[in-house]
Amino acid sequence: MTLCATSGQAEAGALPTYRLTLVDGRLDPVELEVVAGQRFKIELHNAGSTPVEFESRRLRQEKVMGPGVHSFVVVHPLKPGRYDYFDEFHLPDAQGVIIAREASEEAHP
Repeated sequence: MTLCATSGQAEAGALPTYRLTLVDGRLDPVELEVVAGQRFKIELHNAGSTPVEFESRRLRQEKVMGPGVHSFVVVHPLKPGRYDYFDEFHLPDAQGVIIAREASEEAHP
């Protein structure tokens, strides 16, 4: 499943925003496509009944959240490529990837 930036970017300087839901060892989406070279925000929601830890070593991001908690991380501009993320509390199942593509590359729906 691929996720596109949410609407609401009408304000000048607004960060592209992506949503990621973590549910007891499941990630939605598992694959997130972003534009390379552009800062962005990931809104996190723990919709499960257990604590989660969103983590990406390559992105140097980590966030622990209890059940029902909403939070976010802001990610620096990425070079084109693949960047793994995971829920450390629910490995090995809860793993995903952020794919940074050049703006000229066509995104996959």
